[in-house]
Amino acid sequence: MSVDLQDLSRRLFAAADQLWTNSALRPDQYAQPVLALIALRQMEAKFEAVHAELAPKLTGRLKPTPDLYQARGAVFLPENARFSRLLSLPGTADLGAELNAAMKGIADANPELAGAMPQGYGGLPNDTLRELLRVLAPLKIEGDAYGLIFEYFMGQFAASTMQKGGEYFTPASIVKLIVEVIEPYHGAIFDPACGSGGMFVHSAEFVRRHHKAPEREISVFGVEKMTDTLRLCRLNLAVHGLSGDIREANTYYDDPHKLVGRFDYVMANPPFNQPEVDRKRLVNETTNEVDARFPFGLPTVNNANYLWIGLFYAALNPTGRAGFVMANSASDAGGSERELRRKLIETGAVDCIVAVGPNMFFTVTLPVTLWFLDKGKAKGPRGGQVLFVDARHLYRQVTRAHRVFDPGQIEFLANIVRLWRGEAVETEAGSAARMAEAFPEGRYRDVPGLCRVATRKEIAAQDWSLNPGRYVGAAPGQKQEDEEFRTKLEALQEELEELNAEAAQLQARIAQNMAELLEAQS
Repeated sequence: MSVDLQDLSRRLFAAADQLWTNSALRPDQYAQPVLALIALRQMEAKFEAVHAELAPKLTGRLKPTPDLYQARGAVFLPENARFSRLLSLPGTADLGAELNAAMKGIADANPELAGAMPQGYGGLPNDTLRELLRVLAPLKIEGDAYGLIFEYFMGQFAASTMQKGGEYFTPASIVKLIVEVIEPYHGAIFDPACGSGGMFVHSAEFVRRHHKAPEREISVFGVEKMTDTLRLCRLNLAVHGLSGDIREANTYYDDPHKLVGRFDYVMANPPFNQPEVDRKRLVNETTNEVDARFPFGLPTVNNANYLWIGLFYAALNPTGRAGFVMANSASDAGGSERELRRKLIETGAVDCIVAVGPNMFFTVTLPVTLWFLDKGKAKGPRGGQVLFVDARHLYRQVTRAHRVFDPGQIEFLANIVRLWRGEAVETEAGSAARMAEAFPEGRYRDVPGLCRVATRKEIAAQDWSLNPGRYVGAAPGQKQEDEEFRTKLEALQEELEELNAEAAQLQARIAQNMAELLEAQS
């Protein structure tokens, strides 16, 4: 049946929000149980498709085994975990207990999901659980529609739970642009701040779009320090028929994947401007040498941005590419950060820097910058150059407070990079007209207000700045902005966003402490 996914998603979220009204749970507490129900519906759709394929072969004594389904990208569902069975249970059934048993059964049959399936259904209202099942039940949606619903829910929960942008969920259009630029056709992909796993999911979609099977072409490796978010990531991978080596660890201090020089691709949206990293733990006590994961050294400021940047570079193999989100202030930061940026630029691996406008994230209004590294470029003719792209004027306004890149805009921005690299452009998403206008001869050229290639000498003259606004200039007929003023204003805005996030976290902590105190007194 034809389904309005946006309408369906809104109705699902409204049903889930009954838990906010009719229980003592916060959105961050019921997010995973609700997402797991959506995931289960998608799992069963895939399971049924694979089962139909296998059924003619399962004759005589041959029985279906989990590995047969897993080899075809499906999660094996035991009888008690089938969505259709749960839906058919009588109204007197204890749906919470049944769902807990179903989730345990899934984890038992699929070891990669051990610990990822929630067990918190016993405390949720039976009527709300039944309503969620009811809304999901009649739909037979082809392709990755449930993946889109899943993604919508993660975004909504990210907004509801006041997570700082990027620590929990990175908007799809940002991830898709990163994927389109680094082109992960084949190899090992690493995200050391993997959150809910969006980088992996969209990398798999990229591979499928280019007519390859992601389970054969790519392998994914991640690190996530929050247990609940790690479970969400593994669930998200399962929904999309993926599995990966995702470890619970603190990337600053732990290296579970032995990352140095290992990966073909690195993608990440690390927390911005994070303070209080214990730098002593990043230095070997015996030799007094900085950990090899930070090849350019450690910044002296109380800010982790350049720890992440160094780590991304270190994780790449000699031909590896990286794409990551970074706070705007990192592009112009002075002092020790300027020195680290200079060292990075002098490697020749800085490929492209893209300025992105405000309101692209669910929970912060900040504009951001996308950085792209390419170690394979360093020794070629482009080694001493960096492509700067100003994408602040490109977006689609979804709501008053939220913007996205539409598919044609993503394709257009990625095509600018492809032209510069000498690669063939893609026009399936509708970027042909915009490409013909900006690049009428079908070759890369500098376009005022949009893109410009700068030499290392020019970058050095700009105090090693990687701020696209300093290089791209203004389009004809537009006023040239004062980049110094803009940079200072954005730095102040970043600081305000951080203070607001800290205030919200403190307010939530106070409220929780007060509730516990009052409960103890009652």
